[in-house]
Amino acid sequence: MNKKFGFLMAALMITSLLLGACQPQVVTQEVIKTVEVEVPMEVITTVEVPMEVVTTVEVEKEVKESATLAIEHFSIIEGTTWSGAQDRAGKRIAEKYPNVTYVYREEVGPDLSVPYAEEMIAQGANIVVGNAEFMGMPLLEITDKYPDVYFGSIIASDLTTKRNFIRLFPRQYQALYLEGLIAGALTQTGNIGIVSAFPNVQVIRRTAGFYLGVMEAARILNKDVKVYVKYAGDWYLPTEEADIANTLVDQYNVDVITQQTDSGSPLDVAQSKGIWFVGKDMDTVGEYGWSSTDTVAVSFDTRWEVLYERIVKSFLSGEQNPETVMYLGMSDSMTLADGTVEYTVDLMNDGKVGIEAISPKALPLIPEEILTLVEQRRSQMIDGVWDPFFEHAFVSNGTGLELEGLPIPEKGTAVKPAGEMPTDEWLLSKFNFDLEGMQILE
Repeated sequence: MNKKFGFLMAALMITSLLLGACQPQVVTQEVIKTVEVEVPMEVITTVEVPMEVVTTVEVEKEVKESATLAIEHFSIIEGTTWSGAQDRAGKRIAEKYPNVTYVYREEVGPDLSVPYAEEMIAQGANIVVGNAEFMGMPLLEITDKYPDVYFGSIIASDLTTKRNFIRLFPRQYQALYLEGLIAGALTQTGNIGIVSAFPNVQVIRRTAGFYLGVMEAARILNKDVKVYVKYAGDWYLPTEEADIANTLVDQYNVDVITQQTDSGSPLDVAQSKGIWFVGKDMDTVGEYGWSSTDTVAVSFDTRWEVLYERIVKSFLSGEQNPETVMYLGMSDSMTLADGTVEYTVDLMNDGKVGIEAISPKALPLIPEEILTLVEQRRSQMIDGVWDPFFEHAFVSNGTGLELEGLPIPEKGTAVKPAGEMPTDEWLLSKFNFDLEGMQILE
């Protein structure tokens, strides 16, 4: 028994030694596993560093020392409100910025847009803008050929853009709404006429702003007012515009007339007939000396330089990806070389702005509640807290312009409720119907 017991004890001791000898290997395996988990975590953290470096490199810009702004005008400049205002804008930019040169071409059709652009680029132009969509869009064809040049075009309804192809338009409907309030208060016959170019989104949108103002004044003053629209067929047709203005006065008894065309003919007719004229695009009394405030009740002024300044500053900063759709309004402004602060659009007549732009002869004829509302709404739009297209519902008149894939809404269709702001895209490219109650003449 003693021998067996001794043998058993020896066996147990040997087993214990073997187990003890194996234990360090288990510890070694656990250490190796711990290291394998920690190392990849350290590698992932290290990989994030170069990503931050790449982002920093991408925002670096090559600041430009100078720029040449080239505007292609579709019409002549002298004696026009559209091209005239844009020419003035180019001059004001050059006056404020000594390192910016303004050059231009007049009477540029679609077939001349590219040749003139390339001619001016060869002479140093690096910002080229077509001041109407129909002749500005061909510039899109050469954007890749001149990647360091900013190109631009006014928006009519096509919102096509590229990295260096900018689209722009001012919110003129805001000032037109204020004009509508004044026109609605001034009419004694209850008939207001508009000499218009042709049905397009730009014209429909601007006319809507004016019409909403007229109808608001009519509601407040409990007046029955009709707005008549007749199309000339194009933007600048002095003879046809005069004929339409005479028709509106003689056949439809309008005593307030305005226009969505570009010649001075409707103003001439208003003066000869002794009725009120409401201007657009430019302060023609103050800028051109056309007529006087005895005929021009009020006008609005478009300061294209507010938009052009933003484009020029972006180019000079070396921005390779500029803002490609600019739709600026009364809440956007620019300080001119002489220190004057001006908004993108505003009431202006004979050099006076805001409520003071109303003709001294017309002012006593406008009820105080309308004058107060004009002042209030102008201030609210400058502050960016109110907009007529937010405030009012859009109900279709059943007339307008059928677009590809977008028919004219049926008469009486509530397209947009009051208290809802349409998107910029919709306003600029899809507003294709007249508002309910407008009288569209053949």
